[in-house]
Amino acid sequence: MKHTISALMENRPGVLRRLAGLFGRRGYNIDSIVASTTEDHELTRMTIVVDCSEELIEQVLKQMSKLQEIREVENVTDAPVISRQLLILKLKSTINNRGDILQLAQAFRAKVADIRSDSVIIEATAEDSVMESMIETFRPYGIISMMKTGTVVLKK
Repeated sequence: MKHTISALMENRPGVLRRLAGLFGRRGYNIDSIVASTTEDHELTRMTIVVDCSEELIEQVLKQMSKLQEIREVENVTDAPVISRQLLILKLKSTINNRGDILQLAQAFRAKVADIRSDSVIIEATAEDSVMESMIETFRPYGIISMMKTGTVVLKK
């Protein structure tokens, strides 16, 4: 099962490496990791999405909380949160299908970032499930390239 961890830590060099090492040494694959300073530049908030069992996530949380730089750590998988990702998608486009692509982008509340004679780049911010739906919807048009950020969450 995928678990989402939210951690608040001191904003110091090496903390991200230590956390990634904690997961790597135990053989857990990190699906997504995002870190950024908070309203207090002394602190960083990190969101980590990992696929593992309930027992293993409890071990990870205990081990993370033992790190000196960690102020708070919580499994927010089932908590009420706002969750988002950013997707930038470059699609093949012709004069014949450009209108369809733009209409679909509007339906997904995506923004058009660039239009060329042979391509369209759109950007969207949404929950992971919406992103996957968007990717599958645009796949038949021909995805040239794409980039998706990791998940960011904030408890309500």
